[in-house]
Amino acid sequence: MVSNPSFVTQERQDKNLESEELQSPEGELHLRFYVNSGHELAVPAIDIREVLSSSPDHITPIPNTSPLLLGTLNFRGRAAWVADLGQFLGGSEPLNTDCSEIPIIIVEDQEVIVGLAIERIVGMDWLKVDKVQPSKNPLDNMAAFLKGEWLVDEAANRSLHLLDPITVLRSARWAA
Repeated sequence: MVSNPSFVTQERQDKNLESEELQSPEGELHLRFYVNSGHELAVPAIDIREVLSSSPDHITPIPNTSPLLLGTLNFRGRAAWVADLGQFLGGSEPLNTDCSEIPIIIVEDQEVIVGLAIERIVGMDWLKVDKVQPSKNPLDNMAAFLKGEWLVDEAANRSLHLLDPITVLRSARWAA
């Protein structure tokens, strides 16, 4: 088969097509998602340990803890706290756990693993970090946890907020 000239020619043609289709992405890779308050956020992919969907039945509620915590989850043999990110960021409504699966972003800092439960995942995008602007209308409860925002739609005044997950993990808000 390798000695077949048409096979070699086809292989070279495929490689040429691949190199034309694959362009160098600009910016850094980010996960885009929504919290239950309706805000769209992004987290740098480099700060994410894993993204998973879990049945609410696999999250074990822990009594006498912060109302921001949904419970714990077995993450690769380790206990990981699962938090309602929307409520943590100041949303008034708790995350709807009456569903088949909850999207969870696993982040880690200094041996602490936390799952950030969110409303829904949009996807992965290459975003230009140099285009991040300071928040024009800082969201009171979120401001301390944001690195800035990208203006997505100026006419609709819609922004994509850049979340700093390490600041979230280190927050004193967990003690509340």
